[in-house]
Amino acid sequence: MENKFFSPTSALTVSEIIEITGSHPSKTDYDNITICDVAPLSRAKADEISFISSRKSLDLLEGSDVKVLFCNKALASRIGEDILTLVVANPQKAFAQILNQFYPTAAGAAATGTSAGVSKNAFVDDTATIEDDAIIEPGAVIGANANIGKGSLICANAVIGKGVQIGRNCSIGPHVSVSNALVGNQVTVHAGARIGQEGFGYVSDQDGHHKIHQIGRVIIQDNVDIGANTTIDRGAMDDTVIGEGTKIDNLVQIAHNVRIGRHCVIVSQVGIAGSAELGDFVLVGGAAGIVGHVKIGDRAQIAATSAVATEVPEGARWGGIPARPMTAFLRDVADINARAFGRGKYKKEGQKDE
Repeated sequence: MENKFFSPTSALTVSEIIEITGSHPSKTDYDNITICDVAPLSRAKADEISFISSRKSLDLLEGSDVKVLFCNKALASRIGEDILTLVVANPQKAFAQILNQFYPTAAGAAATGTSAGVSKNAFVDDTATIEDDAIIEPGAVIGANANIGKGSLICANAVIGKGVQIGRNCSIGPHVSVSNALVGNQVTVHAGARIGQEGFGYVSDQDGHHKIHQIGRVIIQDNVDIGANTTIDRGAMDDTVIGEGTKIDNLVQIAHNVRIGRHCVIVSQVGIAGSAELGDFVLVGGAAGIVGHVKIGDRAQIAATSAVATEVPEGARWGGIPARPMTAFLRDVADINARAFGRGKYKKEGQKDE
């Protein structure tokens, strides 16, 4: 079935693919082979390229017409001689590189494609600055003294608030709101995200809960991706900071004064409470919760649905509720299962393990 939303660019020769990916071909007679598209292994055609990264996928080769394939060194000997294997350390990464070559416009926010330049149906304040080649789609609002960098896309009905700075080659999706924020270059914000709104700050006494005004900013560094309907609160006094290269999934909540390091990955439905700090290259699994004012060290990993209440050391792998080192968590789970189902040392006399 034809894909009406994305179309591949011009074909690539195998030589061009090898140069892009740094892969090593299993044969030398590939000069006349042209690749026109990418496809999953299960349905790849002779003029499409795919990849294989585990022995579990070898059976898929039987029903595939693929003739060119990325694989790692360990699997190369398992591939038939009729297939040109391009050997590379990370086949999925190489495949992604070629996918990006064929579909360069697939990344970024969902543009309507109904305008170039500044749409006559957008509102741009007279004091705002729009650099060359920026696109402002219909219904978008650009506030006073805002700046939109060269080559950036502001999609339909997005709202860029007073004084907000959007860097160059950014992509701000439909219905996004950005206020009180400085955004770097090559940043993608998907549909419905809210950046720079008030943080959740109150002081309580016998008379009730009294609002603490939030006067900080959101700082988003270069090459950050922010998923749909994610919310990032501005700081209370200081700034909320999202480090360079960090990737944030859909439906994530990041509270005021949170500081996230470089190249972190934060999966859907994570909640990070105020003033928590994440180091560089931290991975946080889906639906995990992180309490306020804790520090998570560089390259730490937090398992999905965990609840982090204390400091996590650098390079640690933690999971569970409350989160603790993964070995301790798995041991506790095994112990609970043994007690619940009568296994191991908790087995009753005469009872057999299921």
